[in-house]
Amino acid sequence: MTEYEEELEAFVIWMKDAGYTAYTQKSYINDVRQFLAGLQGKPLGSVKKLHVISYLSRMRESGVSDSTRNRKHASVNCFFKALNELELLQANPASGIKKSRTEKNREPVYLEEEDLRHFLAHVSGKYKTRNLAVFLLMAYMGLRVGEVHSLNIGDYHPERRTLNVFGKGRKWRSVPVPEAAASYLEEAISERLEPWRGNREDAMFISQKGRRLSIRTIQNIASETFDRFQNGLPAARRRSYSSHKLRHSFATMLLRKGADLRTVQELLGHSSIQTTTVYTHITNREKEEAMSRLQLELMQ
Repeated sequence: MTEYEEELEAFVIWMKDAGYTAYTQKSYINDVRQFLAGLQGKPLGSVKKLHVISYLSRMRESGVSDSTRNRKHASVNCFFKALNELELLQANPASGIKKSRTEKNREPVYLEEEDLRHFLAHVSGKYKTRNLAVFLLMAYMGLRVGEVHSLNIGDYHPERRTLNVFGKGRKWRSVPVPEAAASYLEEAISERLEPWRGNREDAMFISQKGRRLSIRTIQNIASETFDRFQNGLPAARRRSYSSHKLRHSFATMLLRKGADLRTVQELLGHSSIQTTTVYTHITNREKEEAMSRLQLELMQ
């Protein structure tokens, strides 16, 4: 891999300058290194679209999900885009390749409101207040796990009860904080662990090691809580929950309570409303009930 180290270093510099999070940088670099390993020393200037498609096909055959396949494509595309902008290459062989669409048709996994309350009741441990606040931000405000990770103390405005969120596409959005969530958030901030001495960490959520609470830690805490939540259920009734399913639950609740798609799009931070339409399936039950009532009226 030493033959590509200069380009990889340039890519890291480009991502840092563009404001990519440390988590995204790590994911993209890992994907790109995997892609480059398959080139077997081929000069980057001679890489064709066929090589990128071949890599993505191998990933699909290895069993990765459509979303992971699309992320790997985004990583490689971003890599060549960076080299183009830095004038290290003139072409981008990863551009123009279609994304996988299968994932869009998959019904999101979410929790019903009652199940969500039961899940939150299973949050426990020494840092219960902090963890409750983290989950409330995802379940009742729709934040992504990476957005929770990136939050700083100054992003919360208690006088307006709003939260500034730095989301995908390096875009900021202001999200109202529900009154119930605000009380837990403010309590978590008041109990916030002190960062290590000399560490100017202004993260909203601090780990027991005195550092910004990592994405992996948030995911692990969610996984442990979901395990407790489903403890005792037969294997056939258990579902594959993750921290991101809390965000799905938020979108589900909003649409069921009559929120329009444009509002949900803004609150979720989707750049395209087409991404938000994946959640419209959750109104099927309400549609069926409405149609049933109509049919009864026609029969009378």
